[in-house]
Amino acid sequence: MRFARAKRILRLKTIDSCFQDLKDSRLVEDTFTVDEVSDMLDGLQVVVRGEVDTELLNMAHTNVLLLRQLFSQAEKFYLRLQCDISELENRELLEQVAEFEKADFKSGSKTNQEGSRPKLAPLNEGGVSELLNKEIGRLQEENDKLKGRLRTLESQAMSALDERSKAERALEDLRGVQGEQQLAVHSQEISSLEDTVASLQAEFQKSLSAKEASQRDLQDNLVSAKHDLLRVQEQLALAEKELDRKFQETAAYRNMKEILSKKNDQMKDLRRRLQKYESDD
Repeated sequence: MRFARAKRILRLKTIDSCFQDLKDSRLVEDTFTVDEVSDMLDGLQVVVRGEVDTELLNMAHTNVLLLRQLFSQAEKFYLRLQCDISELENRELLEQVAEFEKADFKSGSKTNQEGSRPKLAPLNEGGVSELLNKEIGRLQEENDKLKGRLRTLESQAMSALDERSKAERALEDLRGVQGEQQLAVHSQEISSLEDTVASLQAEFQKSLSAKEASQRDLQDNLVSAKHDLLRVQEQLALAEKELDRKFQETAAYRNMKEILSKKNDQMKDLRRRLQKYESDD
């Protein structure tokens, strides 16, 4: 709203300058004919119409760019946005926006409002970056849980190794007493236990690797989003400078100047002719 208000004030100043230029360049006599007044109003109409048309066109294009940014950001996170065109002509909502703007830009209490009113988070710390930071935090929590599970699995593995050692010692004790059949049964149990431990470790390593890769991708997306934000801010600054420069080179403004200059020359020529006829009479 601040940007739109600044643009609106700039365009109003441009229209005021058109009227002031007309006053300074054409209103040099005490009396004017109907044709002269009509000619001045027609020229002023052309200039003001061009300025208003330019402002309306620029406002429409600005709104398109703003909506494009919002839709692009929503598309990255697979959001579905809906727009109700009928709400754009809701007088009650429009009046609420006008009241908000009036209260927000009230000149008498602007300083106090800025000190007491809560402020939004900066762009480079919110929006896409905030969502990515939340996702990174969630993945870090999952990593912490996986690390806890790893410690539990390691503890279970140590217990399994202890049991294996006990089983090996028991196997050694049984070798002298029992036959080859009992020895094969114990060996199979030990092999099964080793396979179970190896399977648990492989499953955990696979899950941990997948989470770490996802976290790296999100961090890369966060850096890319910050770079995109800086580039958009730079493009907005360049667009504002370009708009100021184009205003100084407006074709309607130059045409108005040329028309006024020609009309002044015609009036001066007519006065010289009139003075010549009066002197002859």
